[in-house]
Amino acid sequence: MRIHFIAIGGSVMHNLAISLAKMGHQITGSDDQIVEPSKSKLKEVGLLPTQIGWDVEKITTDLDAIILGKHAMADNPELLKAQELNVKIYSFPEFIYEQSINKIRVVIAGTYGKTTIVSMIMHVLRKLGKDFDYVIGAQLEGFDSLIKLTANSPVILIEGDEFYASSIDDHAKFHYYNPNIALISNIQWDNFKMLISEEDYLNQFERFVDTIVPKGTLVYNKEDQNIQSLLSHTKGCKINRHGYKIPMYSINKGVTFVHVGEEVIPLQIIGKQNLSNIAGAYTVCEWLGVKRDEFYHAIKDFKSSIRYLEFVASDGESVVYQDFAHTPFKLKASIHAVKEQFPASKLLTIIELNPYDVLDTDKIKQYNKTMEESDSAIVFVNKSIIREKNIDLDNIINVIKFNFNHDDLLVISNVNDLISYVESFDNQHFNMLFMSSNNYSGVNMLSFSDKFFSIVK
Repeated sequence: MRIHFIAIGGSVMHNLAISLAKMGHQITGSDDQIVEPSKSKLKEVGLLPTQIGWDVEKITTDLDAIILGKHAMADNPELLKAQELNVKIYSFPEFIYEQSINKIRVVIAGTYGKTTIVSMIMHVLRKLGKDFDYVIGAQLEGFDSLIKLTANSPVILIEGDEFYASSIDDHAKFHYYNPNIALISNIQWDNFKMLISEEDYLNQFERFVDTIVPKGTLVYNKEDQNIQSLLSHTKGCKINRHGYKIPMYSINKGVTFVHVGEEVIPLQIIGKQNLSNIAGAYTVCEWLGVKRDEFYHAIKDFKSSIRYLEFVASDGESVVYQDFAHTPFKLKASIHAVKEQFPASKLLTIIELNPYDVLDTDKIKQYNKTMEESDSAIVFVNKSIIREKNIDLDNIINVIKFNFNHDDLLVISNVNDLISYVESFDNQHFNMLFMSSNNYSGVNMLSFSDKFFSIVK
């Protein structure tokens, strides 16, 4: 097939383009911005456009298909030309479905935990030598691409996104996959980050259940109230329903053990959310024919999805974790997870706020008492990456201090000051958790941990 990508530079789009090229398809693409690592990867396989920008001359009736990236707006000139010529236009999820019609489609959905559950399933299947394709939204350790798409793999694992498929299609992405096996980890509308109403958000998941193929299977978290409500509205669906919940577990000397029958299995992950994720991943694997003992012995050395409550370092007495944080709910939950794991230790938590959020007082208000379980707290606002340069930084700091409402809170606005503070911090009996939705302002976490450990105990 001759396939053209509009917005080929996207993280998922460029991976799909490369995968299709490896399968023998003729691929072209355009974008108005291509950054790393997309740029180098496309160049390596000869798919990097010779010029940056849109080029309507690339859109001809010789094309078999166009794949439209979410980054491309409805008035994109290439898109308008394709519509004029009546060339077949796919959104990303539509195309993935068409390429996987003959596979067992496993779609993992939910507000939180999708990436982790998919990565757990991938980890187990790979250890057991099972063949599978996949579509994921974040780079995982041990996998060199966000997409593996082949002609022969019998199963495809898909991270299901509940947001719009493209600029000209307001269906949710996961409505297109028609899963044989679907999982919903949780449903939590959060006005901190949601762009649609709570009612519309919940309806997306109800429609998702309706897309499961007849006699397919819905795996769901029995401990989520919104999912329970959803199930009562979808009783007419002729599908199997298999609920899961957090397994029995214990914590000893900072290690979490999951109880499986008479066996107690040590894990390398922490937190109730991860335990719930394991239960969901196991249930999906069970439907794929994996035995219980096989799963739990394979999951023992699963560490973490990258940057999701990820262990960084330890000096034997203190530990450092990093985590991806983009909402007040996630911040509070992750602090609780570390405190539960190490109840005898105190905790220093650092949250790097998104530079856009610090300018929105309504968003800052939602952080009230989210860090109350942390013994010491730092809110890091990197003033150098805030685009609005004429801000009143002192006022922002006061707003943060007032609304976070923590007895031992420090607001730091310079990365060097942050490093100096951690280096001089008396870390005796303290662990550290550094959370960010950015890139930690370029801080090397291993080096940062060494500075935290540097005080002589």
